Amino acid sequence: MNALPVGRAFLRGVRRPGSDSLMSSVQNVGKLRTYPSLGEAHGHPECLSSPRARGGGLPPSPRFGLLMPGNRRRQPVRFLVFSASLRRDSLNTRLAELAAEAIEAGGGDVDVAAMRDFDAPSYDQDVQREEGFPPGAEEFRRRLEACQGFVVAAPEYNASMPGVLKNAIDWVSRYEPQPFNERHGLLMSASPSMAGGNRGLWALRVPLEHLGSRVYPDMFSLARAHQAFTAEGRITDEQLQQRFDANISNFMDLVEASTHYPCVKRAWVEYLGEHPDPSLDRVE
Repeated sequence: MNALPVGRAFLRGVRRPGSDSLMSSVQNVGKLRTYPSLGEAHGHPECLSSPRARGGGLPPSPRFGLLMPGNRRRQPVRFLVFSASLRRDSLNTRLAELAAEAIEAGGGDVDVAAMRDFDAPSYDQDVQREEGFPPGAEEFRRRLEACQGFVVAAPEYNASMPGVLKNAIDWVSRYEPQPFNERHGLLMSASPSMAGGNRGLWALRVPLEHLGSRVYPDMFSLARAHQAFTAEGRITDEQLQQRFDANISNFMDLVEASTHYPCVKRAWVEYLGEHPDPSLDRVE
């Protein structure tokens, strides 16, 4: 039977078409597992147009290992890719550039941005009410809404995310409709430390998932990043490069499937028992 690779975060709340029952979640968080194709099981051939759905897999390319088999083209999927660092020569900017090249090599459409494009004054509800949204917030919202997925390479500041990124998220969260909701995200980091900035990514997941983003389970953190890049911009350790390639490829497959295969229906519900209140409802 053909299969689609689906991560745990994607499976939570997936309904089989024509059924009221929910599929069970994967038990191992952060690990991909293979499940029968919903399209095959329910007679939706459009769900088999993905190379992975046809069981083809992705053969290695000389640089990224992301070329589609038989020169098949992906269904159109657009990704916003940016580094959350304002510093020139940032290690996270180098990692974001590598991600953008990998997505392009894998058949995706890329919008490469810089954190300066989204910089804004500290969030102030009085300013929002009296003056509206600043240009950086408008730009962040516009470019998020133009993509199906986003990739952010974020440095770790004091075991958390950069304040400039959190401030941008806070501004954009005030729009209606709220653009993070149901948008897929992939998080990565680079740091000279042995942890690779990973603690900051766990902090970053919290507001994004709260706002309804479907943050990919597997994050990528590059340790000792000041020594980790070749002159050509690749990761020096070939095994790490292959893992990076696989993360990008699998994330692209998930976003493509979510965007273009309508037989996969999703219901994401957070219920804590409170009564509906328009002043508190943040996810439409």
